[in-house]
Amino acid sequence: MGKDKLRKFAEVSTFANVVQLEDGKSYQGKWASEFFKNDNPVILELACGKGEYTVNLAKQFPNINFLGIDYKGNRIWRGAKTALEEGITNVGFLRIQIETILEHFAAGEIAEIWITFPDPQPQESREKKRLTNPTFLTKYKLLLVENGIMHLKTDNDGFYAYTIEQIEALSLPKHKETIDLYKSDLVDEVLSIKTYYERKYLAENKNINYVQWSF
Repeated sequence: MGKDKLRKFAEVSTFANVVQLEDGKSYQGKWASEFFKNDNPVILELACGKGEYTVNLAKQFPNINFLGIDYKGNRIWRGAKTALEEGITNVGFLRIQIETILEHFAAGEIAEIWITFPDPQPQESREKKRLTNPTFLTKYKLLLVENGIMHLKTDNDGFYAYTIEQIEALSLPKHKETIDLYKSDLVDEVLSIKTYYERKYLAENKNINYVQWSF
């Protein structure tokens, strides 16, 4: 591992807005009251990477709590450091494997879930790793409040088509959908937030897919 990654891993362990398994802390059922110290809704971003979406959502909605989840501490470091430097108190990060998400949240604790540009895991043998496969969807349903909203943004047409198939197979209500977000009438201040990867994909003239649904 490079020296820069080691430095970030060491530094992120000191950040008050980051929770890691090795901390031995559990906020299950108490994220708003004990971690954020308020009674505002909690929204997750899964596979948040550098946390760009998490941080920018927190800036737009100061009365909502945002929590980015990823396993790679050197990525989380960027978003967590930005939040600390800018004094953004309604954002935090949790370093876990998303497969274990039910161990860290209570049923009905989450208001919304965002999935932004995840690894599409295109190989058929890796379907179980896709963040919108039926196993993951079952977990999200347990975490969300009644009628809680799911969001997916992705440049990968295959992954988007797969997700739509899962949503329709479960007869879940879709509220918004497009295969080319920036040529649609859906773009607003929230959907126009761009991560590093999204800016890269747009520069390559890739279309951005988006779907919003609930359980």
